[in-house]
Amino acid sequence: MKEYNVLQYGAKGDGRTNDAFAIQHAIDDCAKNGGGQVVLQSGKVFYSDSIRLKRNVDLHIQKGATIKATGNIDGYIRPNKLINDPKTALIGNPVTGKPSFVFIYGFEADGCSISGGGTIDANGHAFVQRKDRYYVTGDFYPRPTAIYIEKSDHITFMDFTVVDAPFWTLHPAGCDDVLIDKIRILNDLDVANSDGIDPDHCSNVRIIGCHITCADDCICLKTSKGNSEYGPTENVVIDGCTLVSTSAAIKIGTEGVGDFRNVTVSNCIISKSNRGLSIQIRDGGNVENVSYSNIIIETRRFCPDWWGTAEPIVITTFNRDENTKSGHIKNIRFFNVTAKGENGVLLHGNADNVIEDVTFENCRIELTKTSKWECGLYDLRPCLDWGVEKCDNSAFFMRYAKDVLIMKTKTSWGKLCECYKHAIDAENVENLELIRFEGEAANAEDESIKLNNVKLVR
Repeated sequence: MKEYNVLQYGAKGDGRTNDAFAIQHAIDDCAKNGGGQVVLQSGKVFYSDSIRLKRNVDLHIQKGATIKATGNIDGYIRPNKLINDPKTALIGNPVTGKPSFVFIYGFEADGCSISGGGTIDANGHAFVQRKDRYYVTGDFYPRPTAIYIEKSDHITFMDFTVVDAPFWTLHPAGCDDVLIDKIRILNDLDVANSDGIDPDHCSNVRIIGCHITCADDCICLKTSKGNSEYGPTENVVIDGCTLVSTSAAIKIGTEGVGDFRNVTVSNCIISKSNRGLSIQIRDGGNVENVSYSNIIIETRRFCPDWWGTAEPIVITTFNRDENTKSGHIKNIRFFNVTAKGENGVLLHGNADNVIEDVTFENCRIELTKTSKWECGLYDLRPCLDWGVEKCDNSAFFMRYAKDVLIMKTKTSWGKLCECYKHAIDAENVENLELIRFEGEAANAEDESIKLNNVKLVR
């Protein structure tokens, strides 16, 4: 593979000089000659405006090297479709659109990659301000996305670290054959919207062996409105990841105008997170064929600023607003899942859109109070009719579902909260089947299994 040394193109790597021109010149030459490796050398800090990856170019950040994003918003690429309209204010566009600002950008860059063991410093604190002790937001929204690659196939992100993202960290959109292997994302736990990995309208995605610490979602599958010209998010494998999140560690939605299907999540450990596994459908996209296996989850409520009240598993479908009917969820499987935290499993459809065909097999759910925050809550946001609802916490809380199997599964209680109640609290559930289920109420005076308008399969 031919190498292109950015120092030979005039880059200084002194952490002060803007090296964007030199790095981009090397990338352009590499692409023009059919591809190769653009090398950022160890021991250097390359301060840079936005750069654009191109077809068959590997941006190779050597171990000990850092590329650091500029704090000047005028130095960022703006991929928004309205960029050529000077009357359009890109600052303030909603998150459902294409990114307004991007540090590392690629479009129709088939075969591009980032590798090398080095660090991408996204310089997020240049764009945020503190709201309170637990929450940081920004002067404008959305803030810069660290890495956004659109309409590019056969792309690879391997063996590097991203720190301090001001907004979404790694966002592939409209891409097929995406490999994300052994990367670290280390964002502060109080920076709003600093998602880790957000595959959006992507297919044949593998996210393997990653460690992610971030505010908002660590891994979030999306089918956003801004990229709705592309297909569904499908054929996704997530395996062997360790995750810490102030929102959901692994989520499908909430941006979901297109479908999600054929997803497997396995061998992951989720710790100190506000939520564990979440499917939140609020738009027209449907979800089917999702399997979770061999997963350990630990949850605690981080603070009321974030969605979630420490639910280890959440499956919900609600209309986003009066003009948006949410999609359907069916065929969801949980095998060998161990969850310990401040809340239980939440499964909540609605009268017009019942969640179908959900299995829990060989699972362990323990509720134990660990944070200072209020219990007795379930967070149903965002949606038209619901918010953070007061309700006693149960190991399984189910509303508007059909064909639910709970098999060889056990619930238990640790340190009690006054709002801890039932092993199962189910209402408006058709065909609930319990096989070798073990679970007692938190207190002897309460029902272990509370049912209302539930058809049991015996």
